[in-house]
Amino acid sequence: MSGPRGLLVLRAGALTTVQDRGRPGYAHLGVPRSGALDAGAHALANRLVGNPVDAATLETTLDGVALRALTPVTVAVTGAPCAVRASGRPVAWGEPVWLPGGAELEVGRAESGLRSYVAVRGGFGVPAVLGSRATDLLSGLGPPVLAAGTLLPVGPPGRDPARGADGAGAGAGAGGSELVLPLRLGPRADWFTAESIAGLWRSGYRVSALSNRIGLRTEAGPPLRRARGGELPSEGMVLGAVQVPPDGLPVVFLADHPVTGGYPVIGVIPEGPPLDAAAQARPGTGVRFVRAGRN
Repeated sequence: MSGPRGLLVLRAGALTTVQDRGRPGYAHLGVPRSGALDAGAHALANRLVGNPVDAATLETTLDGVALRALTPVTVAVTGAPCAVRASGRPVAWGEPVWLPGGAELEVGRAESGLRSYVAVRGGFGVPAVLGSRATDLLSGLGPPVLAAGTLLPVGPPGRDPARGADGAGAGAGAGGSELVLPLRLGPRADWFTAESIAGLWRSGYRVSALSNRIGLRTEAGPPLRRARGGELPSEGMVLGAVQVPPDGLPVVFLADHPVTGGYPVIGVIPEGPPLDAAAQARPGTGVRFVRAGRN
């Protein structure tokens, strides 16, 4: 087949978006960072097909996506483990896969975890907004959520794809019976009673079904009690901030979080594997907060 390099969306899945490393540096304009929730899985998918780490991938949610290659392409799937098929034939997950023109790629339902990542050699060449191709569900910036019939252009290929052991750990952060989140206290830990903070380390919560790309919401744990009344003026928020709304149940801010907020932040989850794991935590997963470094 000849023509423009691209992939046609046949089945969009529950929520599939284009993501890269986001658009940091625009919080002063009210623009969230956005980007891939599981940054490690996104980076690995790109490495497997020979892309730079900032190339755009697809982030699926729970039930995958189906695509048709309009011309020959190389793809890789990482993140949540799932069945991967090319025109009905099982192919490797966590490895580069060559698709001839006309082949259909089926990324199946997550077997554990929540989000899988699909990279194509050359990256998805949708238009960039403020230097990023990421879909931001909060601000509406970036390409729309994928729908059947969407044509995704593919950029020119870079270096050769990685092989073999380079794909080890393609879903290392995907799923688990308990999510353990290291928490560095501050800046508003003094808004909560000493008893509540002590209880935070001893107690468990669960991931709420109300969680999304904006934040991981918790439920079923003891509410954190305030030591003072009133409300804060809105102040800046960062990725990994743990905000406590009036119900006392912690909310962990993820990539599409608002840039300001008025509820107190009891602490911050450091960027890296803990937040990648949070991106893969299904509703009902146990959540436990532990001390991170010196507080």
